[in-house]
Amino acid sequence: MEFWQYEFMQRALVAALLVGLAAPAVGVFVVQRRLALIGDGMGHVALTGVALGLLTGRSPVLVALVVAVLGAVAIEVVRARGRTSADVALAILFYGGIAGGVVLISKAPGGTAATLSAYLFGAITTTTATDLIVFAALTAAVLLVTVGLARELFSVSNDEEFATAGGLPVRTLNLALAVLVATTVVLSMRVVGLLLISALMVVPVATATTMTRSFRGTLLVALVIGVGVSVAGVVGSYYADTPSGGTIVLLAIALFAVAVTVRTVLAATQRARS
Repeated sequence: MEFWQYEFMQRALVAALLVGLAAPAVGVFVVQRRLALIGDGMGHVALTGVALGLLTGRSPVLVALVVAVLGAVAIEVVRARGRTSADVALAILFYGGIAGGVVLISKAPGGTAATLSAYLFGAITTTTATDLIVFAALTAAVLLVTVGLARELFSVSNDEEFATAGGLPVRTLNLALAVLVATTVVLSMRVVGLLLISALMVVPVATATTMTRSFRGTLLVALVIGVGVSVAGVVGSYYADTPSGGTIVLLAIALFAVAVTVRTVLAATQRARS
């Protein structure tokens, strides 16, 4: 427990715990809608927000949150009106976000490259007490909505037409989910980085689906896995001297591989006995 004596590690572990809860809570609905890569699109939009924050001297986290939420609302409005397909709209988010971030960061004061890298790839050990307050507020908001509206979000993600026939406010719920994704991306960027956040939203959920048969079970197991790999990844990166974001994602992928292997072996064993 050597790492626990350092304040920066204490803050890092709390941040990992918060992100480990929020990312799978939103990811379970994203996976259900087969939009596993939407986190990447939002991450690229958030990059523009980070660059804008660095350029103007304002908080990159708050600016990125505003920009990402606006991008999420825009993409959902475009998708809902059917003017273009969802994949084309996501592509616009990908490339527009990158381009905007690159252009803005080129105009920012010198010395911002290292700061930008921290948001791209994660730098959890630089988490401050103020960051934790923001992370806690965002996590509470994400969990409150996902848990409180779990049944409605599940219905919309599973079958929009059936949800509409049932009287649910489908457009409002879709907008809420898009905003949740954007919020989770911004929440997680200091922990795993904008380029890797989608993995933390998707992989724990994918792993949980190999272990459970119900939506509620998948959600609960995904939350446990998300917290487990996030905290273990931070501790492992401390001892191995590796980037925390990459370590967390590799642990999540390794656990997924183990789960798939175990399920395959068990299925083959059952077929052999029958």
